[in-house]
Amino acid sequence: MGRMELRTDLDSDEEIPFSSSPNARKVHPFDFETVHLAPHTGVVNSWIHKQSRIGPLRSIYIVLLKAKINLLLPFGPLAILLHHLTRNHVLVFFLSMLGITPLAERLGYATEQLAFYTGPTVGGLLNATFGNATELIISIYALKNGMIRIVQQSLLGSILSNMLLVLGCGFFTGGIVHYNKVQEFNEATALVNSGLLLMAVMGIMFPAVLHFTRTEVHFGKSELALSRFSSCVMLVAYASYIFFQLKHQHSLHNPNCNVDEEGVSEESSVEEEAPEITQWEAIGWLAVLTLWVSVLSGYLVDTIEGASDSLNIPVAFISVILLPIVGNAAEHASAIMFAVKDKLDITLAVAIGSSTQISMFMIPFCVVVGWLMGKPMDLNFQLFETATLFIAVLVVTFMLQEGKSNYLKGLMLILCYVIVAASFFVHVDPSNNDD
Repeated sequence: MGRMELRTDLDSDEEIPFSSSPNARKVHPFDFETVHLAPHTGVVNSWIHKQSRIGPLRSIYIVLLKAKINLLLPFGPLAILLHHLTRNHVLVFFLSMLGITPLAERLGYATEQLAFYTGPTVGGLLNATFGNATELIISIYALKNGMIRIVQQSLLGSILSNMLLVLGCGFFTGGIVHYNKVQEFNEATALVNSGLLLMAVMGIMFPAVLHFTRTEVHFGKSELALSRFSSCVMLVAYASYIFFQLKHQHSLHNPNCNVDEEGVSEESSVEEEAPEITQWEAIGWLAVLTLWVSVLSGYLVDTIEGASDSLNIPVAFISVILLPIVGNAAEHASAIMFAVKDKLDITLAVAIGSSTQISMFMIPFCVVVGWLMGKPMDLNFQLFETATLFIAVLVVTFMLQEGKSNYLKGLMLILCYVIVAASFFVHVDPSNNDD
């Protein structure tokens, strides 16, 4: 369920590292005709001068009509209408999911457009804030209503979906299309992200182990205190990672950058493209889209338990498997698209980079927000969920070690996700009654 800023040229063969780096630009799989590149200041300034007379109608067309995924936008108002007319929790739940899906993609697009004007530092903060804004809004709304397990399970589901399903589909389709060659990606960057994921697993595992071994100094309190302390440490680690990406990304990922006879690198010779909307339009759309996602998130969260009872499906299955579909639809499509184009580094940027951001930023951030709200949100995801995350991260880490991909690896990741989904379908969450 997340949002990556990717700097790429769809027609170039330039190797692009995968990470949640704020220097990168977001990929939009539903608008294939447009490629967004990191601009030079002069390009942006000249574009502003030329486009100063463009009215709001063009902005509305670009944001709300141009992308094909916007065909799902009417499902949002329909969900609200049916909620007040029929009180059918199942219909409202699924229509809310469909309505939020295009909003999640458009939020990422507006963030990307604003990042053209802000520079890399503020762009990093924008990426951390709005990169997975949909999941964050749903989580905060559920947290405000005391649905701590739904928050934990939905964030866990986003990580599992990105690591196993999205990455697996990318590997599988890329391997099928390019069956006569071995696809390769940046192994060093893969290990960095794998290390961050393992650190997140460590932060989540210790509160659970402390709880289930009953070795707390103060039962119930030490676990919460450890979670809050570990969350602050994880946020510091993620901020350090962002800083490292900002300062050292070029030298880390392009140590052998080719230089032509005139001393101009190939990377800088790529033609830069200007943003499509102005700075204030991007800010306005961020505000509007965030507000609309917040409204629909309320209806979505409020109908989870009713939909669970009506469909006779565990709440854990809805939270871990179904909810991540809302935020991961765009990532899923883009991962497959770039794997087919033999640009695996972008595929991994979408999948692994988003998982890293959720595990190292969003989860500890929700713990801190719950702390401020007076809610006992902690890192104890219960034994079943913690074990699932630990095994999934190990599987993905081993898959990425070689720096090579094929359809068999993709199929294995997809089948692992099928096993996870089946497990949560028959899993009864022991904490539902507590929340």
